[in-house]
Amino acid sequence: MKTRRPDDVWQETLAGFRSYLKLEKSLSSNTLAAYGRDVEGLFDFLREKGVPTPLDAATSDLEAFVAARVSEGKLAKRSQARLLSSIKSFYGFLDQEGRLAENPSDSLAAPHLNPHLPSVLTYDEVKKILESVDLSKPGGHRDRAILEVLYSCGLRVSELINLHISDLFPGEGFIRIIGKGNKQRLVPIGDPAMDYIRFWMADRSGLPIKKDAEDILFLNRRGGKLTRVTVFNIVREQAAVAGIRKEISPHTFRHSFATHLVENGADLRVVQEMLGHESILTTEIYTHIDTRKWQETILRYHPKSE
Repeated sequence: MKTRRPDDVWQETLAGFRSYLKLEKSLSSNTLAAYGRDVEGLFDFLREKGVPTPLDAATSDLEAFVAARVSEGKLAKRSQARLLSSIKSFYGFLDQEGRLAENPSDSLAAPHLNPHLPSVLTYDEVKKILESVDLSKPGGHRDRAILEVLYSCGLRVSELINLHISDLFPGEGFIRIIGKGNKQRLVPIGDPAMDYIRFWMADRSGLPIKKDAEDILFLNRRGGKLTRVTVFNIVREQAAVAGIRKEISPHTFRHSFATHLVENGADLRVVQEMLGHESILTTEIYTHIDTRKWQETILRYHPKSE
């Protein structure tokens, strides 16, 4: 077996992070490039300190890197926040991949800024995408089931592709999700999503299922586990068929799910539990989205707006 050189680990890890940002976070090309530069700068700093791989970095190493960049005096407050966001996103990616015993970026503090509000779909746009799937085509039932589950359960794409048949509890109306840090949570699933899962299961039974994929719910045509790229392509292509021009990703369904819950009066703690957020502060962004919506409505219909 070929032994990987230390440099290979750094480069493969960075390539995996960039793919994760593109497929799961649906960031703009400028933001993707900025995050990539930030992490490359972190890598250079860690190498100079003699840290073997990015997985070996301690919180003190990350704090030293941020302090060094800030002391240069070239980073505006917003750039500092982005730098911290880059680092947290990178180690969040490694944590989600199960490659960290402990996340060294957890205790890094960011400057207080107005939150970035993610792009969301309206309910009608979600409905258009769901209904645009051609069920007569091979994989049609699978794709419809994937989109239904992404929206009705608010899953991360990594959670979706790792969903097991044994995690389904249709009689109780719940599914079991293994989220970040191998933490389990139960999420309600609606009847439409379960109906399309049943249709897909009938199609799935005719596949040559690969070893170790027997209990995986969503499979490719060769009977193997789906990749993030496949799910990203399903979402993007189906949005195009539905005539949706927004830049979306699988994560957009998660944002839309949470936003629609908050707009309809769901308790923020309930939304936090359903999304698997460790902190309520992460969930609070959806209150800002809701606020933005009613602000826009007031401005549109206010008698003094003209």
